[in-house]
Amino acid sequence: MQEVLFKINCPSLRELRKRGFDVSYSCLKNYFLERRNLSLGLFEDLLKISGIDKNDLEFEIVDENYGQVKGGKKSRKRKHRNV
Repeated sequence: MQEVLFKINCPSLRELRKRGFDVSYSCLKNYFLERRNLSLGLFEDLLKISGIDKNDLEFEIVDENYGQVKGGKKSRKRKHRNV
């Protein structure tokens, strides 16, 4: 993401948002700090405007449900005591 900002001469994430990206500043910040994964659409849009070739980067495409807990695995049933 830092390379994209450099290539398009964008000084900040707020400025990137003003250039037509419909993504909140907090999301952009999380993407920049690598706390969250970029969506494929946003990733391709960033590559397109910056002119960076996809083959020049090292990245991995993960499934949509990456990191999510499968339903029911985490919950526990409570035992009721008969009084």
